[in-house]
Amino acid sequence: MKKYTTSAKTSDNPGKWWVVDADGATLGRLASAVAYRLRGKHNPMFTPHSDTGDWIVVINAEKVVLTGKKWDQKQYYRHSGYIGGLKAITARKLLEKRPEDLVRFAVRGMLPKNRLGRKLFKKLKVYAGSEHPHSAQQPDVMSV
Repeated sequence: MKKYTTSAKTSDNPGKWWVVDADGATLGRLASAVAYRLRGKHNPMFTPHSDTGDWIVVINAEKVVLTGKKWDQKQYYRHSGYIGGLKAITARKLLEKRPEDLVRFAVRGMLPKNRLGRKLFKKLKVYAGSEHPHSAQQPDVMSV
C-alpha cells in the first residue's frame, strides 16, 4: 500500500488562542517564539504554504528587555516617500511613544514576506499593559 503525504488546509486548523506575558522577556527570543507559534511550526500538520498557526496575544509589551546598548543604538527607519524623507527613531524613543510596535516589528521580520505572512501577522495582538479584550476566546498561557 502506498503512503501519501497529507497537505493541511487552512480549514483543518482550528487555531488556538495563547497569551504571552512579555514582562522581563528579551525581545528577540520572545519574537522568535511568537513567530514560530504564529507560523504553526509546532503543529504536526505544519504545511509551509497554509496557515496552520495559532492566535497570539502579547501583554506587557512596555516591559520587554533589550540587551547591551540596543536601547540607544538600535534604529527603526521609515520613509515619507519624498526626497530626503528618511526618518529614524531609536528603540528607547519607540518604547516611550508606541511600545507595542517594538514587538510587532520584531515578529513581522520573522514571518514570510508574502500574502501568507501578512495573513499570519493579523493573528498577532499586542498590548502595552496587562489588560486585553480577548478573554472571551479563553486563551491559554504560553511561557517564553
